[in-house]
Amino acid sequence: MKIAILGSGGREHSLAYTISKSKKIKKIFCLPGNAGTADVAKNIKININNFEEVYKFLKKEEVDLVIIGPEQPLVNGIVDFLEERQIKVFGPNKIASQLEGSKIFTKNLCKKFNIPTADFGVFEKIEDAKNFLKNVNYPIVIKADNLAAGKGVYISKNIKEANIAVEEIFNGKFGKAKNLLIEEFLDGEEMSYFIISDGKTIKNFGTAQDHKRVGEGDTGKNTGGMGAYSPSRLINDELETKILNKIIKPTLKGLDELGTNYKGFLYAGLMIVNGEPYLIEYNVRMGDPECQTILPKLNSDFLEIVEACVDQKLEGIKINWKEKQSLCVVLCSKGYPDNYEKNIKINNFEKLILNENNYLFHAGTEKKENHIVAIGGRVLNFISLSDDLTNARQNIHNNLNKLNWDKGFYRRDIAFKVINK
Repeated sequence: MKIAILGSGGREHSLAYTISKSKKIKKIFCLPGNAGTADVAKNIKININNFEEVYKFLKKEEVDLVIIGPEQPLVNGIVDFLEERQIKVFGPNKIASQLEGSKIFTKNLCKKFNIPTADFGVFEKIEDAKNFLKNVNYPIVIKADNLAAGKGVYISKNIKEANIAVEEIFNGKFGKAKNLLIEEFLDGEEMSYFIISDGKTIKNFGTAQDHKRVGEGDTGKNTGGMGAYSPSRLINDELETKILNKIIKPTLKGLDELGTNYKGFLYAGLMIVNGEPYLIEYNVRMGDPECQTILPKLNSDFLEIVEACVDQKLEGIKINWKEKQSLCVVLCSKGYPDNYEKNIKINNFEKLILNENNYLFHAGTEKKENHIVAIGGRVLNFISLSDDLTNARQNIHNNLNKLNWDKGFYRRDIAFKVINK
């Protein structure tokens, strides 16, 4: 089979690497890919938000199946566009993708179907939002309604911080936002819960805990994700039953009532408060870096799973996992998530120890004149599988020391809530 994967991050490298292990693979294209995907696929420079251009390439190369990595093309309706042209594609359609594309869409769905989530208010005008903030309890959560690459969320400790957040969102820091959301702060622990769906059948696809803050001890600015571990320390059978019955299934029922079903990965960002799950937000694709953390544990043929989803045959597929814990640490360019240098050369890749338990997935990298350079804020993902996370973290730190990239930084405390207990 010929497969095309859309995207250029660490998630897409892990998708390409994992699917390359299938015996059915004839060729993989990554649109546009990165320096790492070039090892397992052919990179194609293309604007993935230009659907006509994408379609022409897929048709010309007779691609059998397309996997959509990032959220933007999903929210813009690429699945509908390609399916109308008889191209098989893995991912949710435009209506279903509003679960991520509009936080207000999701909040209204939660309200209608009694899905547990934080109380909230929606504001279209900066003055109304600021007036509301005069009479709330702090801390408070303020969110841009539009896509913000995981960064458009503020936890404001006082009215001064809250007013700055409102101004930044309405002034376009995260793109054009017609509305913003102000919601109560839930005091608990976050967890990422993943399912895969073919529109009829859903199956668990792992749990993880992401580390969004740039600084150790979960301090500093929000980022796209500094690292993760899997499985989450919080997950157990009782909690999983609550997540499925109170959150996932009512959501899919709500979409069904809107006349659509859900195909693809669904990522529920949850807050667990005293053993009870609350929905923070949905993402309509695998998380990044959770994807890089979870996929190395997969013991089944990934292509078979994806094909079964597209063909609505997931019920007959058994998904097997390695009985190991996984840790991912993201190496970033100094200055991230603010300004950072680009086109900085990275050396010493040949010194890294990579094997069936230790992985490297590229994110913001590119090959230039036989060298690999950093072009993004999040640059490389180091992953290790082990029986315990302390050992996994040590394996990763050993590889990071071998790479010895002085223009980068990383959090040394990923999984600190587990390891340091």
